[in-house]
Amino acid sequence: MARRAVEQELSRERILEAARHLFITKGYRAISMRSIGQHLGYSHGSLYYHFKEKAELFYAIVIEDFGYLSSCLNSVMSLPETGEFTRTEMLLLEFIRFGLEHPHQYEIMFMTRDEELLAYCRSEQGRCLEQFASIVRGHLDDNMHTDESLKSIPLSLFLSAHGFISYYIQEKASFEEVRPAAMVHVRILCKNLHLPASRR
Repeated sequence: MARRAVEQELSRERILEAARHLFITKGYRAISMRSIGQHLGYSHGSLYYHFKEKAELFYAIVIEDFGYLSSCLNSVMSLPETGEFTRTEMLLLEFIRFGLEHPHQYEIMFMTRDEELLAYCRSEQGRCLEQFASIVRGHLDDNMHTDESLKSIPLSLFLSAHGFISYYIQEKASFEEVRPAAMVHVRILCKNLHLPASRR
């Protein structure tokens, strides 16, 4: 009965949230299942109901965060165009918004240098980039681009947005604080893209 009560109180979501924070602030290698449990006020044994080991917990964070980013990017593409931004600009702004509103998640997803952690992230990074590229290519005029440029443009846009996010994460700036700069940035990036007439 006591174990069931602990399992109900200590949800998977609470564990993920605490572990994400600790991995970023103290480093993956410095954190143990025991320290995560202590941070939450539980014994580390209660974590094993949800996760068998620290690596499994880390990968669950990666999967959850990339899934959330994917839904954010897809939701923007379903919104009606306002005339103020092209679809590609909206996509870039949403990517920047995600990064600056969720800096801890973004750092785990795209900015870790730990080779062990990169092994967990690379496949999800690849899927995310392919989703991003697919959306961008869908809003370019095929007749105005070579096959090579259709491959290189999405990556260039992605890397440019990533650079913007990385810089302002270091500055600890919120998306609202840099929104005007983000709008200028994405317009410059997209200025010379050839879009079908209906998407300009």
